[in-house]
Amino acid sequence: MFSVLLPLVLGWCGVAAAQEAADSLAVPQGDAEPATVQQAADPADHELWDRANTAYINADYRTAIENYERILERGMASAKLYYNLANACFKSDRLGEAIVGYRRALRLAPGDEDIRYNLGVARARTKDNIEAIPEFFAKAWLRSLRHTMGCTAWSVVSLAALAVMLGCLLCYLLSQRIALRKAGFYGMLVAFAVCVATTWFALAERREMLDRDEAVVMVPSTAVKSSPDRSATDLFVLHEGTEVRVTGRLEPWCEIVIADGKKGWVEQHKIEAI
Repeated sequence: MFSVLLPLVLGWCGVAAAQEAADSLAVPQGDAEPATVQQAADPADHELWDRANTAYINADYRTAIENYERILERGMASAKLYYNLANACFKSDRLGEAIVGYRRALRLAPGDEDIRYNLGVARARTKDNIEAIPEFFAKAWLRSLRHTMGCTAWSVVSLAALAVMLGCLLCYLLSQRIALRKAGFYGMLVAFAVCVATTWFALAERREMLDRDEAVVMVPSTAVKSSPDRSATDLFVLHEGTEVRVTGRLEPWCEIVIADGKKGWVEQHKIEAI
């Protein structure tokens, strides 16, 4: 069991650590002034960063968006970069792009309350009031707990629990006193449970981060069709910023489902994957 868990957790840590390295290109929380770049491999990244930050401070959001997007094109994606890009889009009334940016930022930093709050503000601006299907409370609670930290943090906790479990095992095997052996045995069980749970959390966070089935409506409004055909029956209408899940593809159409369970087809270019 140890030999299986350890390489898995170490692998997740390596991927997450690489992502955190990209986070050195970081921008502000909320509407605070953009921070300066702490680290960047290419001086051109510093220049783009300065241009974007200056434009943002001067309320030139179009220029800020262009430069933040150029940084992304150079492979410098990070949660805070997506977050500031989303803020600039929101201030430019580009609601769909703002929600995409906030969702991408939240995938990389699920425990960030500023991102979650701004996402909630942006969602409140959407025209569609869709009531989600009620969810079992335990499932919702576990997801909320999982979102308090990202893949890296859960991987670290998992490794720590694994180390404690090994220490308790040694205590159980080597101790002569009954009390210490009991403490080692029960400590090992608790640490094992924590290790399994946090390893599952790390895996779930990574899977969610790589999920490409969630998308956002990017046009002012679009009719959802009963089949992948422009002449098909209109089932309902969605507006910019509404989040959907893609359940099927038939180029150039996507089958989508919304939070209340309704399904239909939309043209692929009208939505953007998160």
